[in-house]
Amino acid sequence: MTRVFFTAVLAAATAAACGGAQQTPAARAAVRVAAASDLNAAMADAIARFSATRPIDVGVSYGSSGVFYAQLLNGAPFDVFLSADAEYPRQLAARGLAPPGSDFVYAIGRLVVWVARGSSIDVARDGLQALAAPSVAHVAIANPEHAPYGRAAVAALRWARLDEQLKPKLVFGESVAQALQFAEAGAADAAIVARALVSAPALKDRGRWADVPPEAYPRIEQRGVVLAKAADPQAARAFRDFIVSGDGRAILEQYGFILPGR
Repeated sequence: MTRVFFTAVLAAATAAACGGAQQTPAARAAVRVAAASDLNAAMADAIARFSATRPIDVGVSYGSSGVFYAQLLNGAPFDVFLSADAEYPRQLAARGLAPPGSDFVYAIGRLVVWVARGSSIDVARDGLQALAAPSVAHVAIANPEHAPYGRAAVAALRWARLDEQLKPKLVFGESVAQALQFAEAGAADAAIVARALVSAPALKDRGRWADVPPEAYPRIEQRGVVLAKAADPQAARAFRDFIVSGDGRAILEQYGFILPGR
């Protein structure tokens, strides 16, 4: 009886141990992303969908592409860089910080002129020319020294022959997202920003906007790259693959990006 009892206890203990092991959640991988600030709204949806079906958590920091580029040159610990400027990922590869030829196009950005809902400025009717009105004291754009959307905004004003007239009115945000915040907060009367930001559900009812003609500024080709020193290259590549997949592209299109090849 003693031997039978001991065998039964041992079997129960073994089963409990196996059951406990099965209940221990598998460790999740992690990916650190440096993302252009125009991705702020779209990326939240993309990350939620990606992580819901994969054992990978994604942490993201948003900011100016030029600032991130400088940080990456100095060893900033990111795994994936999603830039609003095609040249920065290429330069990282050229400097050995990403595999040669590994950069990829994930979206084409679009520029809009935005005003708060209660503004008297009629951007739907006048577009960029509305910014020349005497009632417009300040126009917010991203800093063109390091933000691709800032450079695009400057080019659009030059195309519209408003650059000299509006130069005294311009206020610069550290990023395109901050430029929009200036206009939201009333620190600027209007902003020339990314369509992807103003398409966010939280902003749709807070302002009015009009597309800037695509011929007014250079094509905003947005490229990404997996960094050579990614902590978990497999997880980083999995996130890259999702961004350029059908599901990832659908989310980007929903937020106003043009998809590559269109």
